[in-house]
Amino acid sequence: MADPGFAAATGRPLSTAPSGTLALTFDDGPHPDSTPELLDALTAAGHRATFFLCGAQAERHPELVRALDRAGMAIANHTWSHPALPDLPLTAVRDEIHRTNRVLAKLTGRPPTLFRPPYGATSPEVRRVAADAGLTETLWDVDPRDWDGTEPAEIVAVLAAARPGDTVLLHDHGNRNTVTALPAVLAALTGRGLRSTALPRH
Repeated sequence: MADPGFAAATGRPLSTAPSGTLALTFDDGPHPDSTPELLDALTAAGHRATFFLCGAQAERHPELVRALDRAGMAIANHTWSHPALPDLPLTAVRDEIHRTNRVLAKLTGRPPTLFRPPYGATSPEVRRVAADAGLTETLWDVDPRDWDGTEPAEIVAVLAAARPGDTVLLHDHGNRNTVTALPAVLAALTGRGLRSTALPRH
């Protein structure tokens, strides 16, 4: 999940949504208490999203990874165990990233191409390791802080101000407020003529 200590890390992502759309992204999954309902809401509304998955969770719930992939959601790397990568030796950073790449490639049939460092905590060295693994680092523009107990109505209000081209940070770790808010978020976007799309592969 995100952390207030890294709020300054948010900003223009290096990988952005195509023109005329925005990108909803979900970190930390897959999780049986949230992923199926998030996926149902997205598919029912005709929207797509990018799921930045933790390798340990993907290995634990392979059927959820496959369901996301079958539905056309983008599958991306969020490390194996969600550490603050700049605090680790580079050998551990490589293991976190490569181990997750391997399990996601095994489950989907292709390696991921996008990567989000946990907490948005990154460094030139972390970016270099990710690039060497074939990954483009991706941060975000809009953070409703759903990881911090933000109420569903406030999540909806924050996302109502999202602009075309924005990348939105949400979470998929069993958070019921996010699950509750998503149908209203999608309805609001549709009402504005906006569509959430999966971030493009690089």
